Amino acid sequence: QLQASGGGLVQAGGSLRLSCAASERTFSSYYMAWFRQAPGKEREIVAAISRSGGAPYYRDSVKGRFTISDDNAKNTVYLQMDSLKPEDTAAYYCAARDRGYFGIPMRPNSYAYWGQGTLVTVSS
Repeated sequence: QLQASGGGLVQAGGSLRLSCAASERTFSSYYMAWFRQAPGKEREIVAAISRSGGAPYYRDSVKGRFTISDDNAKNTVYLQMDSLKPEDTAAYYCAARDRGYFGIPMRPNSYAYWGQGTLVTVSS
């Protein structure tokens, strides 16, 4: 139901755009988010949007560098990543939640639907 793509190898300071193609049903979910997981670390939220509107959420370390957006016509959510740093290296996952929530859900177990990971490697 979610298909992530766009990862790759990039030098520090470079850019990548991740895409998450969803089925129409999944795309109508309340929340869409991007998580990442580096080797030996827990999965952490990177950015999230409420499909009903409101400001998107970004974790502090990516604010001003990453942008989450969606395209209704394509049932796709994007994560534009600029000024990449080696510490951004991780497997990136898109996720969807189809139930309401007060605020922005940030824990992985708050999301029922997951895409496969796409690997982002940033070299120094």
